[in-house]
Amino acid sequence: MSEIFRGVKARDWVLAGGLTALGVLLMWFNLRMSDDQVRAALAEGSMVHALSSHSLWMIPVYAGTTVPVLWWRRGLVAVAGISVAAMALHVVLFGWVTRCGAGLPLAFVLAFLGALAADRATAWIVCGLSIVLTGLVLVVDATTGPDAILLALPIVLIVFGVGLAARHRSALNQELVVREAELRDLRDERAAIEVADSRARLSQQLDGLLQERLAGLTTAAESANGLAPAQAKALLESIESGSRQTLDDMREIVGLLRGDDVALAPTPTVAHLDTLLARLRTAHSKLVVTGDPRALPATVELSAYRIVEHLTAALADQADAPIEVSVRFEADALEIRVNGQVGESSELKAAVARAKERAKLLGGSVEVKVVKGRAGAIAQLPVVG
Repeated sequence: MSEIFRGVKARDWVLAGGLTALGVLLMWFNLRMSDDQVRAALAEGSMVHALSSHSLWMIPVYAGTTVPVLWWRRGLVAVAGISVAAMALHVVLFGWVTRCGAGLPLAFVLAFLGALAADRATAWIVCGLSIVLTGLVLVVDATTGPDAILLALPIVLIVFGVGLAARHRSALNQELVVREAELRDLRDERAAIEVADSRARLSQQLDGLLQERLAGLTTAAESANGLAPAQAKALLESIESGSRQTLDDMREIVGLLRGDDVALAPTPTVAHLDTLLARLRTAHSKLVVTGDPRALPATVELSAYRIVEHLTAALADQADAPIEVSVRFEADALEIRVNGQVGESSELKAAVARAKERAKLLGGSVEVKVVKGRAGAIAQLPVVG
């Protein structure tokens, strides 16, 4: 059973069902008309010929003309041919009855569907069959008579022309979609070429920066021989500062060279802590900044952000647990305090270990105390002038 209705869509059921219901109602109307009603209609001029039959077989035979529309997607020529054959059989068996109210819509539908066919030969064959079907509907129609053929045939051709226009427009839309996709691909390829060119230039810039900075640091280190202790200390501090600056510059350039979205985002800093706290599950978070806020080296900014991120993630287990973060800018250090409630599922130890590793990279420290279910962490990050 499923194989029979394979490929039949919901709109096909609606189309075939509507045409069949219209035909069944019209045939039932023929059956219900009495001889007196027929004579009255003839006298009024609303009918041109008396009914030849009142047989119940008019209903199933007529359904044979509309039900095949359900499978028009499989073979439109075959469907139109079956409809024409069934209509011819109906005309031969039942003669003068009213068919125009349901037969003409069927002919118009087949003409329109034929015009939508991709194959031009199929379209014109179905158009011809629709014309034949129109003639069969009207040749012995008790209501309109054969004279209505001269009016109905132009309508069939107009409907067919509308279908051709719709097919042409659909083809244009499909072509536009294909062209748009091609243009989008070309635009993406051009953007990829530009990105590759930018990466090449940044790679050259990175290589030149490294060569220049390393040569300067090497020269500075070699000049330390024979200097007084105070001068040597000052020189080594200068070398350390230059090395950190080189590292920050390398981080920025390498971040641009990477192609993922994360790498293209700004490096997190102390200024992003407000956003970090807003993303926590707890609704009670507070950030306090004191001292002299200023831009710090990128390594210090990033480490401060990651330390707060590690600690707050461990303290945000409970939605109603308040978290307080305070940042103090000192002359030669950045002090960070994080206070919050420790839940049962808290991973505070692991978070503290990660925070300590971050601080250790800069020569800083992280201390944590837990008292009555509340944890307080203090991180000290040195800031090299």
